[in-house]
Amino acid sequence: MIRIACVGITVMDRIYYVEALPTEGGKYVANRYTEVGGGPAATAAVAAARLGAQVDFIGRVGDDATGNTLLAELESLGVNTRYTRRYAGAKSSQSAITVDAKGERIIVNFPSPDLPPDADWLREIDFSQWDVVLADVRWHEGAKQAFTLAREAGVITVLDGDVTPQNISELVAMCDHAAFSEPGLTRLAGTENVIDALRYAQTITNGHVYVTRGSEGCSWLDKDQLRHQPGFAVEVVDTTGAGDVFHGALAFSLACGEAQPEAVRFASGVAALKCTRPGGRAGIPDCDQTRSFLSLFV
Repeated sequence: MIRIACVGITVMDRIYYVEALPTEGGKYVANRYTEVGGGPAATAAVAAARLGAQVDFIGRVGDDATGNTLLAELESLGVNTRYTRRYAGAKSSQSAITVDAKGERIIVNFPSPDLPPDADWLREIDFSQWDVVLADVRWHEGAKQAFTLAREAGVITVLDGDVTPQNISELVAMCDHAAFSEPGLTRLAGTENVIDALRYAQTITNGHVYVTRGSEGCSWLDKDQLRHQPGFAVEVVDTTGAGDVFHGALAFSLACGEAQPEAVRFASGVAALKCTRPGGRAGIPDCDQTRSFLSLFV
């Protein structure tokens, strides 16, 4: 059994579906609305569990109704929340998401200021029990502490390098695999040129560096040579959570011992299938569904 820990944030996604994304102030009417748990590490955990891994989510929530719902949903989807810390009197994090008819979206995130950033309590956890530890950048201290403990235990580390106000260089330096979103890599490297940005990231870490580029697929460096996995053509309904799902699937595939090209292709297929259904989690496939889908592109 593959064992994975996902460290970071969980949020309540309140998703509004509209014909076109707003471009100016005014009132707009949604044709559909849903609420579902989200957050990079939490959704990656759901993806890894759906693929067959034994998964723990390590994060922070308030003791409010939102926190109750978030943890209950994770548990119902096969993710263990035994190490998630609840804070008395605290509000949990949430996001407002607007999705257009093409599946593109705008996300406004409210990271709860009630949740302390301190991560010293992670030292109480035995990190040697996992094959891979994945962390997002939205809980910086949590990622830093988790990677420190994972490295001490000889466990593979994967970073979800998305956009965040903090400089993530020290997290990149600590991980074995840094998989960036395109905006996250641009922010780190200061350039939109993919190969220059990846080469800059490579100077920070001895690990492997990747960048996800939406429908254009994923690029990564292999001994300073740019490699590319094209995106898979699907009927896109909602891209919410696609990057998070990619990271969970990448962590799973790496834990299975797959080489980079195979791991990236597998994760790309899982993320593509997720986009065929609304919400960040409903469309996540299992291993059999993913392999069946990938067999169409031999």
